[in-house]
Amino acid sequence: MALDSRMVSRLRGQAQKLEPVIWIGRRGVTDAAADQVSQSLDDHELVKGVVQDAAPDDAKGTAEQLAERLGAEVVQVIGRRFVLYRRSEKVEKRRSEKKERDGKAAGSAGRASAR
Repeated sequence: MALDSRMVSRLRGQAQKLEPVIWIGRRGVTDAAADQVSQSLDDHELVKGVVQDAAPDDAKGTAEQLAERLGAEVVQVIGRRFVLYRRSEKVEKRRSEKKERDGKAAGSAGRASAR
């Protein structure tokens, strides 16, 4: 799943507001760290991480390693920070439910004001 430039631009904009949820330290990408990133991607689709000074690899290498391991895409790497994206069925379901609720609310509000 390669991201087009339009999608990357949109995701970068969303990532600006994110706080890092994963810190990679001197042990590098461990199973626990990968599991945490995977869970965060399932819950949010977009995850920001930080690679600390003592880490065995740089941010780009760490991001690429996590992306390959988890089936995600590297959105950007800036300094010691990286952003990963992976489409999530859980998030898609929440979005569609919200659209349905918003659509029903807008439809009923329109009928109420017509009376």
